[in-house]
Amino acid sequence: MSAIRVTDVHKKFKVFFDKGQTFKEKILFRNRNYHEDRWVLRGITFEVEKGEALGLIGENGCGKSTLLKLMTKIMYPDQGEIEIKGRVSSLIELGAGFHPDMSGRENIYTNAAIFGLTKKEIDARLNDIIAFSELEEFIDNPVRTYSSGMYMRLAFSVAINVDADVLLIDEILAVGDANFQSKCFDKLHEIKSRGTTIVIVSHALNQIEQICERSIWLDDGVIRMIGSPYDVHPKYMEFMGQKRHGTAVSSSPAENENAKPENTDENSDKEKNRFGSGEAKILTVTLHDEDGSPQDVFKTGDPMTIKITYKTKQTIHKPAVGITIFRNDGIKCYSTNTYIDGFTNISLENQGEIFCIIEKNNLIEGEYIIDVTIQAEDGFAYDYLKGAQHFKMYGSLKDSGVVRLEHQWNIDEN
Repeated sequence: MSAIRVTDVHKKFKVFFDKGQTFKEKILFRNRNYHEDRWVLRGITFEVEKGEALGLIGENGCGKSTLLKLMTKIMYPDQGEIEIKGRVSSLIELGAGFHPDMSGRENIYTNAAIFGLTKKEIDARLNDIIAFSELEEFIDNPVRTYSSGMYMRLAFSVAINVDADVLLIDEILAVGDANFQSKCFDKLHEIKSRGTTIVIVSHALNQIEQICERSIWLDDGVIRMIGSPYDVHPKYMEFMGQKRHGTAVSSSPAENENAKPENTDENSDKEKNRFGSGEAKILTVTLHDEDGSPQDVFKTGDPMTIKITYKTKQTIHKPAVGITIFRNDGIKCYSTNTYIDGFTNISLENQGEIFCIIEKNNLIEGEYIIDVTIQAEDGFAYDYLKGAQHFKMYGSLKDSGVVRLEHQWNIDEN
């Protein structure tokens, strides 16, 4: 059942080049009121199923935030239709709906009321909202005294406690410390498991990969590609890498919709499934058991170490080295990277090794594929290697739905 249906949506804005600001200027200089119509969205159509998480990606100005605002009915389309079933909660702009001179507690009541909660419902949720925000000490202070991270904590805490059917998020999770971001994603997984539909706009592709089953790549107001993040994100990163170097080419909308991973010979798929600028290159990806011996078959619960060797053309500052584990049918099981795990100031130079040590591997029995990436903190890919390694799991653990692998990083920067 569809929770969100977007049908042939178009949206334009009038862009004035020299518009008078006062009534007098508008009368005296009416010839200056020249404007042009700029189409931001041009025929957007998609559906989101109940309980599904969808990511919207694309470069600045492609229409992501406009589309999200149309879905919240902050603005309305010039053509087309958007249908959303149920109560909608949104995090569109940091601190939107907050009054700076009111306390955090007072703003909770005001903001939650905007989402449709009664005072009695807010009273019942108040302690949970404050506890999740971790702002007990500051909750009665005016929010104008809050930092941007404190704003985000309070806004997110309200939005996820209104029992919404649909949650819309625009970039807001880029604010805040790593621990709270991790807490937010745990909460998103929880409310998603209860059937909440989630749409996230973000330039941080790893955030989308942690929560979303599908991604939509918007480019110049049209859908360029729809499908699994496994398929869409490498294409997007390759395009952005080409654009940065002036070699990007256009392609038709909705290219390769819902494409599946390719199965090719091991000698050729390393290059066919590699995307990025080439400023860094992943040389090898190997798996090892607890004793450090190469291994590609593991028992559920046993440790597993992923060893990544790399080389760079020049020093790369603040990279994110990441892994994503897929089942062999393309279902994503787990994703993480050094940046979201707190390694925000590392540098890669010449050659080196990086180890992701999974202390307790609780994947169920089956066959798995690992993707590895070296990228900038903004998601720009230096190298993205699909199908870098394969392995098998055996054991009697039953499928619990959500996989959380306990892991740590060991980084040899030279």
